Amino acid sequence: MANDSWRDAAPTRRDTIKYGGAALGGGLLAGCTDNVGYSGADTEGKYSVTMAPVGSVEFEEAPERVVHYFPDYGDMAVALGHGDSILSMGLPSRYHTTHYEELNGVSVDAESLTRLSDNGIDRELFYELDGDLHLIDPEWLINNSAFKLEESDIEEVGNTVAPFIGNTIFRRTDEWHDYRYYTLYEAFEKVAKIYQEQERFTQLKQFHDDVLADVQADLPSADDRPNALLTFAAANEPEAFYPYRVSDQGTNKKQFRDLGITDALADTGIEGLSTTERGQIDYETMLEVDPDSILIRGHENKSRAEFEDTVLAFMKDHETASELTAVQNDMVFRGGPIYSGPLHHLFLLERYATGYFPEAYSGELFDRGELAAIVTGEE
Repeated sequence: MANDSWRDAAPTRRDTIKYGGAALGGGLLAGCTDNVGYSGADTEGKYSVTMAPVGSVEFEEAPERVVHYFPDYGDMAVALGHGDSILSMGLPSRYHTTHYEELNGVSVDAESLTRLSDNGIDRELFYELDGDLHLIDPEWLINNSAFKLEESDIEEVGNTVAPFIGNTIFRRTDEWHDYRYYTLYEAFEKVAKIYQEQERFTQLKQFHDDVLADVQADLPSADDRPNALLTFAAANEPEAFYPYRVSDQGTNKKQFRDLGITDALADTGIEGLSTTERGQIDYETMLEVDPDSILIRGHENKSRAEFEDTVLAFMKDHETASELTAVQNDMVFRGGPIYSGPLHHLFLLERYATGYFPEAYSGELFDRGELAAIVTGEE
């Protein structure tokens, strides 16, 4: 159960706090109020952003130094032209940035990012980073025992360094997440307001909507779309897999939903990674399901060819795995990142459209130059 103190604006919460410490000279304020629709219009220059579970946070200007945990929110910042504001990632290795290389003028210095999670999260690290904002769902930090953070730690950091705002959106299977979820673009819109980049957000959303409409117009009929078994196994010669559920409404499954890829584990009784005791499945269990396709996460640093030469080659030579329909039909793919933001999603949509339906899609499915121009402000 989530901690109620982070819920939308209890009247007993502080009204405002100093935002960002003395280094900002009082330039930013943040607070929670019981009026979640407050826009700040009565005070020149101020604006507020409301997001569960924290409630409303008030700003006087866009933050320039932002502490991140989730790469999907980092991708949002880059998309809005504020990649240089990112100070950290929970695990920088999970922030995959190669798609920026295809967008002229778009980049992020991923090597400079501080790693937040290292055998727990040291509360003092938030003081060292001295961000203007913590764009992290506080419930994620409190409810993951590996982080070793208490509610009091988050309260103190929020009051003395900078406030928290954010919502865990990449999956929807955590019992403690009993407050509102957001779709990818609902969360993205909140981040755009934080950075005061509403116009750029509108352009990016229209670009996404147009690309998605074009792709979906050419999809095969529902009966001709395969199901998928989504798993995690980082080894090049995997023998056991952690299962995910494609049917989960989290944002990291959006590209599969967009393409009408169904869940091979439906009605099998096999649960997903985050809803079990981290149980694994082997090839014998996979053969009982015999999915149309298999998606294996943990290989985002490989190209398609490298994945085929290692993981798929091993499966083709394996006594049991070689009996799987997906292996025989070369329908085994990299499973994509755990956290994917709006820019990354477009490349994933293209990857899986062309991989699953090569008869309908080939080449580039969207204009890189047009997308880059929106991100860089040249559109």
